Amino acid sequence: MQEISWDDFTKVELRVGRVVAAEVFKEARKPAYVLQVDFGPELGVKKSSAQITHLYRPEDLVGKQVVAVVNFPKKQIGPLMSECLVTGFHNENGEVALCVPDRPVPLGTRLL
Repeated sequence: MQEISWDDFTKVELRVGRVVAAEVFKEARKPAYVLQVDFGPELGVKKSSAQITHLYRPEDLVGKQVVAVVNFPKKQIGPLMSECLVTGFHNENGEVALCVPDRPVPLGTRLL
C-alpha cells in the first residue's frame, strides 16, 4: 500500500449528497443507474453513473444520502456526462454496497 500525505488526502473532495432521482441507464455496457445527487446550494445537483443494480432498486435510492467525490473532472460515459463519483465497497460477491453516513448530515458536508 502506498502512503499519501495529509495534503494529498485533502485534495479529494468527498461530500455528502442526497439522491433526488435514479433511473436505469439503458445505454450502459454494464447494468447501471443514472443518479442525480443534490449536494446543497454550494455545489447543486450532479449526475453520476453507478453500477449498483444488484443491491439497490431506483425507488429505494431516492432520498438516500451518499458519499461522492465531487472534484474529479467530468467523464463521458456513453451519452451521460458523469459529474461525480458515488463511492461504495465490493461485498463478498463483488456487488457494490454504497458508502453512506449512518446519521443524517447537511448536504455538501465534507468527509473529514
